[in-house]
Amino acid sequence: MGLKKLTILALYTTLSLIIFAVESAIPPLLPIPGIKPGLANIITLILLRNASVKDTGLVLCARILLSSLLFGQAISLLYSLAGAFLSLAAMALINRLLQNRYIFLTSVTGGITHNLGQLLVAYLITKVSGVLLYLPFLILAGMVAGLFTGLCAHFAQKYLMKLHHGFL
Repeated sequence: MGLKKLTILALYTTLSLIIFAVESAIPPLLPIPGIKPGLANIITLILLRNASVKDTGLVLCARILLSSLLFGQAISLLYSLAGAFLSLAAMALINRLLQNRYIFLTSVTGGITHNLGQLLVAYLITKVSGVLLYLPFLILAGMVAGLFTGLCAHFAQKYLMKLHHGFL
């Protein structure tokens, strides 16, 4: 990996970490645990459209590790990784099927699968089937948050692409 590419990926990691930090300071919108907009995924979506899945995964992993160290607890790392990489795989597939168009649909897919990944981890850790009662709420929240995040990514993309035009 060249120095320019590494620098651009570090900048995207920093941007996503800043967005995550700002979002962490906002009180929860709903009293249901685990529901938040996931605005740091704006960066993930933009990279998924304009860089390789590998580069997107590197930035995503760096953001999760750093945010868990700076803002979270050890257990949040497991939930975040499960949700993030399940959603990355689903978004990469949908993005390819949609031929890099309709970023909001890619994001909705990511929001839903992220919540499914986290719910699966919660079930595996607690072995309490009652956590599955959250499923309808988490699917709906993933759809709404994914749509909002996807639209934000759509509008932010043209400005952020100026950062790395020609580097990735």
